[in-house]
Amino acid sequence: MLFTNPQARRRAYDESLREVMSIARGRQSRQWLSSWNRLAPQPTPAWSLPLLAKQLGIGQLTVKDESKRSALGSFKVLGAPVALLRLVLRHWPDRKWTPADLLAGKHAAQLRDFVVISATDGNHGRALAAAAQSIGCRCVIVLHAQVSEERETPIAALGAEIVRITGNYDESVEEAARLARANGWEVVSDTSYDGYEEVPRDVMQGYGILADELLEHTAADAPCPFTHVVLQGGVGGLAAGVASHFWERYGAARPAFIVVEPEQADCLLQSARSGRPARATGSVDSVMAGLACGETSPLAWRFLQPAVDAFMTVSDAQAEHAMRTLATGEAGDTPVLSGESGESGAAGLAALQVLAADPEARRAAGLGPEARVLLISTEGATAPGVYRAITGRRAKKSWRRSSNGCCTRGGRRKRRSVR
Repeated sequence: MLFTNPQARRRAYDESLREVMSIARGRQSRQWLSSWNRLAPQPTPAWSLPLLAKQLGIGQLTVKDESKRSALGSFKVLGAPVALLRLVLRHWPDRKWTPADLLAGKHAAQLRDFVVISATDGNHGRALAAAAQSIGCRCVIVLHAQVSEERETPIAALGAEIVRITGNYDESVEEAARLARANGWEVVSDTSYDGYEEVPRDVMQGYGILADELLEHTAADAPCPFTHVVLQGGVGGLAAGVASHFWERYGAARPAFIVVEPEQADCLLQSARSGRPARATGSVDSVMAGLACGETSPLAWRFLQPAVDAFMTVSDAQAEHAMRTLATGEAGDTPVLSGESGESGAAGLAALQVLAADPEARRAAGLGPEARVLLISTEGATAPGVYRAITGRRAKKSWRRSSNGCCTRGGRRKRRSVR
């Protein structure tokens, strides 16, 4: 389903939004993370898929490959670590700590009693656990009923204390907030709610690093290299972080933004329909685990409502088909990610395939033969068992760094029941 957003506008980036997220602040975040040994030292690749583009009837298709970001296998590693750094620096402004020293664990002794907590579908919690382990603070992660053991295990291996609930993602967010209040812990969430915007802002700002990498070799006065950017939905953080960078840089000449969600987790599409942050209409549970969110982040919506041209949903079956397309390179291109695009990572291609097959939707989205489309493969096969069941292929490890950048070292597994 495609819904054209009547509130989308072509105009200069709003100054009120620049005060929240800006290119300058995003570049600062990028510089901070450059010293972290758990990240690849170079930008992630952007693959050109000319044969698939021809098959889809567009001029150019580029896929930004976040499986190469780190051993954590997801773009989420750009958000939670930045937010944790900024949170620590706000708590101790007089100590003159630097991000590099914090990430190197040089202040672990002073931070051992500092506790952060978050709900997750998997990748955000894994990124937060890795950052907390590097910095030296405690980390508690709340997992809902649909998070598999396969996704839990690597989070626990990073030293996080696991709390399980029987509800869904939105209920895990509520439980994380409750535990934080009861224990005096700090929430590091990628979704905002009433009275809680500073940390989600920092998470979203980290996601803008993706756009900064894509555009760093484009001349300042050159037009945008993409006419369309397809972004995964979820609570809206990724879409807001990336779209804000493009919007600030190109103003009214920004690319068209299309946001895609699972059919049963359509909170952003429903927000566009109602004109305000809204809840999903379906069961929320989806094979696209990272996008299985039922409630829009109000802070993200401030950026999405005026900038996103269209919202759409895809089915689990369509996402699975897109995974197989990337895994096999069926159009004749080299398989993307060595065939490792995860369920949420393939959602952008699923949306593009759906639009290409529907002449009316294609026209509404402006996807003509000259279109230059950017997709972000947000994750690799972070759940290899699920990946293998869908594609029939075994996921391969595709990230390498020095041994001290290994993301599975240390951390005794702890499991707790909800109090």
